[in-house]
Amino acid sequence: MYAPARHDEVTGLLNYIDVQLTAIRSALLGLTEEQARATPCRSALSVGGLVKHAAYCMRGALDRLTGDVTEQPLDAAAVALFTGSFTVGDDETVAATVEEFDRVRAELLATVAKTDPAGDSTAPPAPWHGIYDARPIHARYYLVHLVEEFARHAGHADILREQIDGVAVPALVLTLAGAPANDFFQPYEAAPGTLLA
Repeated sequence: MYAPARHDEVTGLLNYIDVQLTAIRSALLGLTEEQARATPCRSALSVGGLVKHAAYCMRGALDRLTGDVTEQPLDAAAVALFTGSFTVGDDETVAATVEEFDRVRAELLATVAKTDPAGDSTAPPAPWHGIYDARPIHARYYLVHLVEEFARHAGHADILREQIDGVAVPALVLTLAGAPANDFFQPYEAAPGTLLA
């Protein structure tokens, strides 16, 4: 949870983004490689795949925040890259996916911290929403969209994790933060050799 504070706007947005990224990553705590790749719901989503997809989204966000992205390629290669971002491939490991997530997360948060929410930016076309032209925006619009995007996937990760072993992600977040046990929370004990343990 992003604790109540009197931060400036960009610090608040940065913290909300970071809380969602923390939840996505924390969903892996104590899972085996096989469990992290499991698709326990009716979709093809896995916890490991969501971590990989979040890294994909963060790389796109870095491009948007550091450049002038006004086009949205929708060729076969772009679509394959997007759909492939949801799956940890046979030639990949979840542990390596976490390393990439951590690397790009640090870069994204440093970039967000330097972003002026009132600064001018451009939203590229989003034909899947019926928007076929680039449109002027303030950076704030995109930063709030990042909160929305990562919150959606944090929710997905929580549902998937609960389907795997009944553990809720907020307890995993608190465990990784080193929070002491109390009337509402008992730290999770990950088996040695599992992810993030």
